[in-house]
Amino acid sequence: MDQNNFFKENNSIESIDQLILELKKNNDQSALHSQLLTIIKDLIVKQGYNIRKKGCINPFNKYGRKCFSQTDEDGLTYEIIRRLKIKKGAYAEFGVGDGLENNTLLLASLGWRGFWAGGEDLIFKYKNTKNFNYTKNWITTDNILEITETNMNKMKIKELDVISLDLDGNDFHFCKKLLSSKLHPKLFIVEYNPKFFPPIEFVMKYNRFHNWILDDNYGASLESFNQLFEGYEYKLICCNAHTGSNAFFVKRKYMNLFNDVPKDINNIFMEPNFDLACKYAHFNSSDVIENIIYRNN
Repeated sequence: MDQNNFFKENNSIESIDQLILELKKNNDQSALHSQLLTIIKDLIVKQGYNIRKKGCINPFNKYGRKCFSQTDEDGLTYEIIRRLKIKKGAYAEFGVGDGLENNTLLLASLGWRGFWAGGEDLIFKYKNTKNFNYTKNWITTDNILEITETNMNKMKIKELDVISLDLDGNDFHFCKKLLSSKLHPKLFIVEYNPKFFPPIEFVMKYNRFHNWILDDNYGASLESFNQLFEGYEYKLICCNAHTGSNAFFVKRKYMNLFNDVPKDINNIFMEPNFDLACKYAHFNSSDVIENIIYRNN
């Protein structure tokens, strides 16, 4: 039985009886138990997300959907650029993992051009072109501007429309560096540390050698990020509902397009929820990413 069809057709845990009957045809009991536990977990995670999404005070959260992002960030990004009427813009993303799951693959699939920067090897084949560049480098406050300017000059990008930054540590300091150097995209996506709810201020001390060990010492609180971005005429639009880890800031001059967004940061903040589904639709393929990257060149 296809797991995704099961999710679509069955909304209660009682329906798992049907799945058990099918899995019993397999004599490998350990495999049966493993598959069953995975599907039960994913069903619970999906139901939990739907409850969080429907319970959000911020109506903007209803646009959350997953395509290439870790969870529901893609839908929020798309609704923002739709309202901003950006058809084919330019993006930059710092911290893209192996390239199979991030916040700007969606934009590349829509025909945008841009560049990535990060410390990992990409899992798919690529070459730097007029529409896509990747810089493999350990990012610090000393080189982030050089990396940005080099890529923008190489690609002849005069202005970035979207910047996404998720480097699991010094993110606040990198954002401050970019903003203070007059890099002000229409949309700025950052990972915040959701342990610290508003009005708590927290910023991790800068450490150029920081390597996140899955503890709470990373990034900055939403309150601290909000104060930083407000100083550069940005307004907090949304925090993603699924994980409560990504915040979306839009230039204040476009706020007439977002009248549905609450003014109080407490009505936008999302608490952490790091329970992720083991499987969402089919697994990401490097062939699909290569197709998207190269079709724009």
